[in-house]
Amino acid sequence: MENQVFGEENTFKINIGEKELTASVNNLAEKTNGEAMIRYGDTVVFATATMTSEDVDKGFFPLSVSYEEKFYAAGKISGSRYTRREGKPSDRATLISRMIDRAIRPKFPKELNKEIQIIVTCLSWDEENDPGVLGMIASSLALHVSDIPWNGPLGAARIGKNSQYIVNPNYKQRPEGNMDMIVSGFINKEKELIINMIEGTLKEEDESSVIGAFEFSKKTIEDACNFQEKIREKKGKEKIETPPLLKDEKIKKEIEDFSLEKLKKIFSENDCEEKIKNLEKEVSQFIEENYEEDKASYAFSCLEDIIEKEVRENILKKGVRLDKRKLNELREINCHVGILPRTHGTGLFKRGQTKSLSIITLGAPGEKQLMDDMELSEEKRFMHHYNFPPYSVGEVRPVRGPGRREIGHGMLGENAIFPLLPDSETFPYTIRSVS
Repeated sequence: MENQVFGEENTFKINIGEKELTASVNNLAEKTNGEAMIRYGDTVVFATATMTSEDVDKGFFPLSVSYEEKFYAAGKISGSRYTRREGKPSDRATLISRMIDRAIRPKFPKELNKEIQIIVTCLSWDEENDPGVLGMIASSLALHVSDIPWNGPLGAARIGKNSQYIVNPNYKQRPEGNMDMIVSGFINKEKELIINMIEGTLKEEDESSVIGAFEFSKKTIEDACNFQEKIREKKGKEKIETPPLLKDEKIKKEIEDFSLEKLKKIFSENDCEEKIKNLEKEVSQFIEENYEEDKASYAFSCLEDIIEKEVRENILKKGVRLDKRKLNELREINCHVGILPRTHGTGLFKRGQTKSLSIITLGAPGEKQLMDDMELSEEKRFMHHYNFPPYSVGEVRPVRGPGRREIGHGMLGENAIFPLLPDSETFPYTIRSVS
């Protein structure tokens, strides 16, 4: 049926682990720069890659990645009686979006300055195969066959471990094992496989076991990369050429002459951070007085390169960091408890200028969070919510709901703490931690 719909010429297959992975391209979203559909078992994900025609200068690479889970994929109807449309992305969908972003972002060329949007949608879920890893592969393939400049492809694998390592363990195998790790990587110009993103949960595994998982993942990742290369050879569009980065050795030398000695003097003193900010203001004024607007951005990037190079050389050659710590020294850590009088528990963690206040609330078993996602319908007895208000970095900006970074960092803490909690029979209370 699938080949009849999409055509034999647009459908490609490969064995990954114990199952067949099917990829089809250039079938559904013809207005995009690239698209790909991946099927593994009966789990199907669809990824699109779209790029604007206009150049933008936002001071950062404007890539957005959205992973969407639709309840129809699992044969469910979402929402309350009053709305049946999916609302904002679940925390799990946000975490998958961040994971895909981390893997693909480093592979875009530095000179690319157009907005790019990746949208990955889970269309079908078979209750066995993880759509997150398939979303990474689908995103890579959509970019690879597109005309968007991108130094892919990228392969990915989920690695579990019971008595032995498992590629893409199903939902029953994952909680039974001691390891649940997602690994992505690419093949470089020297034909070496390079791992570029790791995420996972381990139950007190030793270092050799983790390294073994990386080694075990390499064949799956390499196969996925080679598979995508073959598809691109047959179906890929010609990549759009990007203009080379502006390089002006004269400007670079002038910025270096103006700032380098001052920078070295700052690094030999205390309070480097504040003094570097003052130097940046001096250089900004120098740039404003000496360069046209079209060269100003490049001139300031030269200063950033000089600072980065000097910081690294101080660390690698002299073994000294900006705050004068040696490589084997940690900042002093201070912890205080029992700060707030009417909460069930509070702790304040301080290191340098970074402070985190955590507040614990205990609730009855009936106060567990009901998880109603595409994949999960269960109760959650421990929640860790991380907040990053604008005042924490001295900024003024609108206060909204938690962003992707807050959701991601909160889940890192939650995954680390959960294995240490007593089981629900010993300690049946619902626990909420807010940092």
